[in-house]
Amino acid sequence: MSKVQEVADVVIAGRAKLAADAVQAALDEGCEATDILNAMIDAMGVVGEKFKNNEIFVPEMLVAAKAMKKGVDVLKPHLAAGEVGAMGKMIIGTVVGDLHDIGKNLVAMMIESAGFEVIDLGVDVPHERFVEAVRTNPDVKIVGLSALLTTTMPALRDAVALLNQQDFRKNIKIMVGGAPITQEFADEIGADAYTADAASAAQKAKELVG
Repeated sequence: MSKVQEVADVVIAGRAKLAADAVQAALDEGCEATDILNAMIDAMGVVGEKFKNNEIFVPEMLVAAKAMKKGVDVLKPHLAAGEVGAMGKMIIGTVVGDLHDIGKNLVAMMIESAGFEVIDLGVDVPHERFVEAVRTNPDVKIVGLSALLTTTMPALRDAVALLNQQDFRKNIKIMVGGAPITQEFADEIGADAYTADAASAAQKAKELVG
């Protein structure tokens, strides 16, 4: 089995302790850093599919993302600047009034694993903060907003409305998600995309910038 395949297998198995060594072994054997990165991104795609098919659950997804993170840390010095975030930048945050972050963190990890650079604004994010973040990072391609409570759905609506009024709106895609959110609600508030889980979010993010 090739060393690159071994790296992919370690990520799929979520063996974070072995990931760094596996990446180093592949580099020592002369494998291209980009090939190793792409193998890890593909591996997370496999993990995402398994999650969608209920073959694995959130804990397994988290350990796989952690394994990838450890691998990427070893790989970073060997990659050209920007390769790690080759798909572009994404801003993510939970809307004002909502303090839930597990779902958002999982989405951020999966999207990072898909090759994006993620700017995480955290939880309880005021609407204006999303706008400021795009202005500070004009090369951002996607803004992801999450609401995990029915009571914070109006805040999500308002945050998207504010983003929709900005002059940069044509340059970004808006993704929304969270337990009470539906495709209908996303359409109604003027978002570009809705996904039901973290694995689908990573897939959708790739489609949006593709």
